[in-house]
Amino acid sequence: MRIAEIFHSIQGEGSLLGVPSVFVRTSGCNLRCSWCDTPYTSWHPEGDEWSVERILAAVDAYPARHIVLTGGEPMIVRGIEELTHGLRQGERHLTIETAGTVFAAVECDLMSISPKLANSTPLGEWAERHARLRIQPEVLRRLIAGYEHQLKFVIAQPEDMGEVRELVRALDADPTRVILMPEGTDASVLRERGVWLAEICKQEGFRFSPRLHVELYGNRRGT
Repeated sequence: MRIAEIFHSIQGEGSLLGVPSVFVRTSGCNLRCSWCDTPYTSWHPEGDEWSVERILAAVDAYPARHIVLTGGEPMIVRGIEELTHGLRQGERHLTIETAGTVFAAVECDLMSISPKLANSTPLGEWAERHARLRIQPEVLRRLIAGYEHQLKFVIAQPEDMGEVRELVRALDADPTRVILMPEGTDASVLRERGVWLAEICKQEGFRFSPRLHVELYGNRRGT
């Protein structure tokens, strides 16, 4: 399977914010978000072919108990089921970060589902395909029903909330599992958007998440 990078950092988003974790980033994605912060795994996929054994050995080199399988879109990777089984061995905690457009019979302790809102749709030749694929209600329902999960939405402007409310209602999702995060790859933009987004979270009863790794390290690989 194609791997863009494996690195040791802290979880910068969601319910495990701040937890030291090893990140295994697969390369390749079925979407093309306009604001994608890892274009080297989507718009221009990079990386080398790794065996499951090599990935597990690289993960074992770090002391962290928490593993994050991310992308790109890890759920489209051939052999992902075998990899997730291996990553959960030795009492490790595995989070999978996915857009929720594809189902695979993976193993994990937390399914971090980030449905892509209309604000992610790019211009150009990918626009129609991205818009058609970005929300797959039946896949989302299956993931929500089958796994411990969180629903994480990237918010660029207050108007995005109408789509969030509609999807949460349609999925009959638990609002306590809904996390809102400001869109941005610059710390100053994140702070500006975070102020009004925090107020929305207070009104809606959803959870707020910063992008802690961007605040600490900037928008860099390996962080």
